[in-house]
Amino acid sequence: MPLTTAPLAGRTVHRVGYGALQLPRLAGDRDGALALLRRAFDLGVDHVDTAEFYGDGLANALVRDALRPGDDVLVATKVGAEPAPDGEHRLRLAQRPEQLRASVEANLRSLGTDRLDLVNLRRAEVGPGLIATGDQVVDLDDQLAVLTDLRDAGKVAAIGLSTVTPADLRRALPAGIACVQNAYSLLDRDGEDLLDLCRAEDVAWVPYFPLGGAFPGTPKVVDAPAVRTAAQALCVSPAQVGLAWLLAHAPTTHLIPGTADVAHLEANLAAAAVELDAATLATLDALAPPLAPPSGATLDPEPAAGRE
Repeated sequence: MPLTTAPLAGRTVHRVGYGALQLPRLAGDRDGALALLRRAFDLGVDHVDTAEFYGDGLANALVRDALRPGDDVLVATKVGAEPAPDGEHRLRLAQRPEQLRASVEANLRSLGTDRLDLVNLRRAEVGPGLIATGDQVVDLDDQLAVLTDLRDAGKVAAIGLSTVTPADLRRALPAGIACVQNAYSLLDRDGEDLLDLCRAEDVAWVPYFPLGGAFPGTPKVVDAPAVRTAAQALCVSPAQVGLAWLLAHAPTTHLIPGTADVAHLEANLAAAAVELDAATLATLDALAPPLAPPSGATLDPEPAAGRE
């Protein structure tokens, strides 16, 4: 696959990675899940985004078992929530410093490593997703203090932020921030100011929900007439157009589309080869983004919605 590269967490990796959110859909087909991940690695994927709370450790365990000697894969994980298999959303917020420390240790165990390449702090002050209340309202500085302490101890190599505002990023920059993960797509550009700040500060941009439609009633990039017209003209899928636009829009962008299907995986990776001409880019750039998705309901969507 002709995957271009960009810096992330002190390394240079391909700009299209793999998000492990949907791996738990293959809980009953371990061999299929491992084959999917190994196919991704064989095609050049060297950045996997996972979390202990994806399937109560299942996604991490599958990533661990799929990695082979010689695979040079940056594994990014996430803290700020923890598994709650019997809960309404199968997870709950875990924002307090001691919970963040415990989440790092849980990720270390399930990934079978003594150092995490990249840990993204999933904040809970803004949507989409669960909003912190009560003792889960924690100052950013207190959270960063724990993560930088773990970095100094050698358990974390790099720190990122997830679901934050430009003010959050400015406040966190002195701690050394490798990337920002926020909801963002062709039709949801509320984070443009944050993206601009990331570019100015050499912080990698990792959009989640890159094709929209993560919540009921919110627009899907693949349904936009201009996207479908471009896809037909280029003989590619609307999803590939949506992903290609993100790559073209900012050279610091890394994508982490997820899937439980090998053919879909290959199509996502092939989006890196889709070239959008100037006229097509201008048409897509001019699309008026609709209202931002509502906050609430879940920290991460059902695996069927994915991060595609």
